[in-house]
This record gives sequence, C-alpha cells and structure tokens, in this order.
Amino acid sequence: MNSVWMGHRKTWALIGIVASVAVAVASPAEAARRAKPSGGGYSPLSASIVVDAKTGKILQGENVDEPRIPASLTKVMSLYLLFEQLERGRMRGDTPLTVSAYAASQPPTKLGLRPGSTIEVDDAIKAMVTLSANDVSVVVAENIAGSEDAFARMMTRKARELGMSSTAFYNPHGLPHEPPNITTARDLSILGRAIQDRFPKYFAYFQTQSFQYGSRTIRGHNRLLGKVEGVDGIKTGYTRLSGFNLLTSVNTDSRSLVAVVLGGRSGASRDQKMASLIQSQLPRAYAGARTAPSVVENQPSMVAEAPAPRPVELAPVAAPVRVASATPQAPVVQAQASTPPTAPERKPLDLNTLRPVVASAAGASSTTTPSSVRWQKGPEPLPLNAQAYAALPAPAQIPAAQKAALQAKIDPKGEASKSEATEPKKTVSGWVIQLGATDDEAKAKAMLDTARGRFGKVLGKASPFTEKVTVDGSTLYRARFSGFSESNDAANACKQLKKSGVNCFAARG
Repeated sequence: MNSVWMGHRKTWALIGIVASVAVAVASPAEAARRAKPSGGGYSPLSASIVVDAKTGKILQGENVDEPRIPASLTKVMSLYLLFEQLERGRMRGDTPLTVSAYAASQPPTKLGLRPGSTIEVDDAIKAMVTLSANDVSVVVAENIAGSEDAFARMMTRKARELGMSSTAFYNPHGLPHEPPNITTARDLSILGRAIQDRFPKYFAYFQTQSFQYGSRTIRGHNRLLGKVEGVDGIKTGYTRLSGFNLLTSVNTDSRSLVAVVLGGRSGASRDQKMASLIQSQLPRAYAGARTAPSVVENQPSMVAEAPAPRPVELAPVAAPVRVASATPQAPVVQAQASTPPTAPERKPLDLNTLRPVVASAAGASSTTTPSSVRWQKGPEPLPLNAQAYAALPAPAQIPAAQKAALQAKIDPKGEASKSEATEPKKTVSGWVIQLGATDDEAKAKAMLDTARGRFGKVLGKASPFTEKVTVDGSTLYRARFSGFSESNDAANACKQLKKSGVNCFAARG
C-alpha cells in the first residue's frame, strides 16, 4: 500500500510536468486545439466514469448515461472490428489495404495517403493509435465492409452485441457527421474492457508512442502514457462539440481500472482530471484476483433463405447460419452473478431522435488523439444479464440550460431524424444472389454487411440491397447482392460462399 501511495505522489509531480509542457510538445495542430477552446466561455457537456476492471464495479460516475459525442474515441470500435479480421485470419499485419479517393480526401488529422496507394494493416493500426489518422480509418472501413456506411452499421451492431445500448456510429473516425456518432461514458467503459478481453494479443499496439512510416517518424499524443503510474493505454479525442475526451486503462501489480473522461475544456484539464480520478480511485480498486466475467458479445442467430431457388417462397431455417457481426439480441455484459442490479432500467437510446450536428469549421477539421486500454486477461465469460454490470445510482442530471444547448445543436429545427432506412430504391437487372430472408430488415442488412466484410473478393463490385416481400401474410426482407451480368457469375459467387458455410442461391433480378 505504501508503494501505491508513493506512486500517487509521483503521479502528481508528473502531472504538473505534463500540464506545463503539453503545448510545448504538442504538434502545431494539437497546440492550436488546446489553446482555442479555453476562452469564450467554452463549456462542453462533461461526463466521467471509473470502473474496477477486476470486479466490474463503478467506483466513480458523473452523467454516465447521458448522450455524448465520442470524437476520435470512435476509432477504438473501428480497431475492434479490424482486430476481428486479424483474429480470424482474414487479414495479416502485412495485408495491403487499398486507398480510395474518398479515403484520401478526409480532413486532418491524416497520414496523407494518395488515392490508389496501399497501406499495410500493421501501419494502419499504428497510424490510428498514434496519429488518430482519419484517412486511414476510412481505408480500414472500406476494405473491411466495402463502404464507410456499411462499416458504420457494423460498428453499431457490434456495440449492441457488447451491451452498448446507447451508442450509434455513423462514421469510423469520429469527425462531425449528420447525424453524429453518439455514446455514453458507461458504454465507452464497456468498450474499453471488451476490446482487451477479446483481443489481449493485439493490445501492445495501444502502447505505441511513435512509429516509422517511410521516411517519417509519426509520434503520438499520449500525454499520460508512461507519465502516470499504471497507465498503459490512452485514446484521446476532440471536436468542438464533444470537448476533450479520453479513454484510458490503469494496471498496477494488484489493481486495474478503466476510466473515461468526456467533455474536457482543454487537453491539459482533461489529463489533470483523469490523473485525479486515478489517484482517488485506484486505492479503492480490488487487489485480489479478477472476479468479473469477460465482456463478451452476444451472438444472435442469422436466418437463412429457402433451400431452393424460389425467390418468393422464403422461410427462416431452423438451424441458423452463424455469421460474424450479426444484429444483437440482449447484451451479455455483467459483473458477478451475486451482484443484483441497483441502477434504474436503462432503455436503449432512441436513434430516431438524434439529429445532425453541425460543428464549427475549426472543430470540423480535427479529431486528433490516440488510444487506450489494457488489462489482465480474466476468466472465461459467463452469459449473464447486462444490467448488473457496473451498476450505479441514477445518473446526475445535466443543467437544463446545457441540455437545451445540446438539444439545439443536435436538433436545431426540431425535425424528425433522418433514418438510414430512407435509402433510394435500387433498380436491379441481370442476376442476383440471395443469402437469406428475415422478418427484420436490420438483420437482413447485417447478413449483407457481414458477407461483404468476409467475402469482399468473391462479391467484387456486387451491390447489397434488401427487398421487402409478403409471403402468406408475413413481411420478409430478402438479403441480396445485385450486379451479376451472367447466371454463371452469380452461381460461381454462391459456390464460393457455400464453401465457407454461407447459404446462397442465384436468381434473375
């Protein structure tokens, strides 16, 4: 215990150093961001949470369930999906990722990739962790899912599978978007624990402070990494609307924390708040063996198509096909089974109420900052209910004036939200392939996104779409890919998918 407290005294000395030299050591862009918001009454909406990673217990919380803008903390989920590709052998560290013109056009912070060039997965991960490169984030999204929008839907579904019921993603990097990426401090703490529990092998990436890319040395913005005792991973984020955000992990010889700070007024004040939370909460953390189950995904069933190529007569198959990144059912994240839920029931965030965020020009061009989290590997997961995980009394209320200000920015005209369901109807010609049919359009889209992510080379330029049909009074949604000019092309694509266990049949469009 004495060594812990001595470490805390060192922590405060180091924080003083961090605060005093932050602007001096920052890049010009980072220094500008730190200086800009400090005046003019800048007061973004704040939130924070500290979770004991060994028990799942919340040690501190402020506005833990209030909606917030994650900014570049978004990239933690993007990396989660990329780590899945590595874990499943679909990509390797030296796999080249192709850069599109759209990816290359992303605003800073960026690596400056050229259209048509490639970047290896290993460099892509390091660029996202250290530089928080927005162009690289889109490269990753497009190479996994085929498009930024499809990847964002995969991100949101993965959030649901992990129990992040109040999170929605619309892009892979966290830049201002219409509608905005939305999350909560609680949800980010779940993500912070989950990414380490699922991918302990890849967590060394989050300790990267610099790396060589060509002739350049790319340095990160990890102000607390290596400066504060026990901090072994940081991902920071910033936009004008979000304020300065930070997701971090702490590991000493006996204690582990996951902490989130959102809405800081400056990078320095955010870092100081995080250091203060670490100092005050680390002694309260459990020093014994981990008791909380691993944070794992709920794997819902996928509905396959009718066994024969009869496009109208579709029915769910009793034995579902398991495909990665499906639409989730109830989340399965929880603390010990003996811990009863004490928090009021949390309803999932109504995504239809979210509106576009229009950020200032100054805020729209930067989300620089790197990433976080690393913990000891825990015991095998238990399929328990999510509500008891990190239970907390009712969240603190945001002052009415601040809440009104956020609402005005999210929904300036009080209009209904633009839904992803309002996609233009596709004109289909030639041949199509069908993966299945389900009574839930979101699940049909999940089939398509997953197939695109897994079998991009097989599907080529085929376009995913859902088709609504009525069979015996029941509404079903077909999951289809169009763009096959010949029947043989469609049949060959299905043949390749079937080899990997995915049901498929070809039909004329």
